[in-house]
Amino acid sequence: MESEYLTIQYYNKEENWNIAWMCRQFGIARASYYKWTHREIPEDEQENRQIEEWIREYGERFGHILGYRRITLWINRFKGTNYNAKRIYRIMRIMGERSVIRQKGKKRKPGSGPCVAENKLGRDFNALRPNEKWATDISEFKIPKSRKKLYLSVILDLYDRTPVSYVISNSNNNQLVFDTVDKAIRANPRAAPLLHSDRGFQYTSREFQMKLIEYGLDPSMSRPKRCIDNGPMEGFWGIIKTEMYCMYEIYDEKSLRDAILNFILFYRRGRPQERFGGRTPAEVRAEALRKAEPPSYPILENKRIQKYKEKWAA
Repeated sequence: MESEYLTIQYYNKEENWNIAWMCRQFGIARASYYKWTHREIPEDEQENRQIEEWIREYGERFGHILGYRRITLWINRFKGTNYNAKRIYRIMRIMGERSVIRQKGKKRKPGSGPCVAENKLGRDFNALRPNEKWATDISEFKIPKSRKKLYLSVILDLYDRTPVSYVISNSNNNQLVFDTVDKAIRANPRAAPLLHSDRGFQYTSREFQMKLIEYGLDPSMSRPKRCIDNGPMEGFWGIIKTEMYCMYEIYDEKSLRDAILNFILFYRRGRPQERFGGRTPAEVRAEALRKAEPPSYPILENKRIQKYKEKWAA
């Protein structure tokens, strides 16, 4: 019963939830709850309240990235205590405090969706012309001072590494990838490329596969647990998450959205690439679309990476 009282007290104080409603949910008489609130507070409970304050302090200071083990470490080290991690966990659970990163996901078999395509791309990331091979993926970006995230869906042309389509959303759902494909086809109405993705639930949905058939796109998917099968997308995420945060001041959802859009514009038009002879993806694409036989930009094999692939990613 103690835990129910603590829960009611916490959510009434922090979230202004109605006490009568919460008492009904727990099957507790309101009089019993108020009697509990006016009792003499035991020493353990006073200590728990102090722990709550410390948990709240560290959670807000570090953007809620700390799980109960690290919170325990922080409190014991900087407050001169020796609390057990299980105690901290119980208090955090009552508070609703949890780490926003590396949370356990539901166990499921990779690629268990209803429509799984073979890996037709086969790690051949060279393309001879624009709109021959596209790669797509979704990545998440944490909104500062919030537990919310933005999701960026991108389609990358493997010829010139141009993001031919990109959509930002607050939800990682089927509509996000539908909108990304629709936008890519509107910008390239005669394109019918191979479209490579991982086996995320959005890409293996029957609705998404029907959309590919409608547009004449050829689906290809990475093998389970082979992220290198979609290497160009992984490289793109690495670039944007390394450089964007150094270039723009990001402090809320709007500034994050602006930074993503501005960086993609910079990537397309203002970021020369050595592989393209010091030209930007937009310049390479514009030239290629004007020519019947576009220039070739083969990817030079890195021997060190090749050895790594042979050992770990075969």
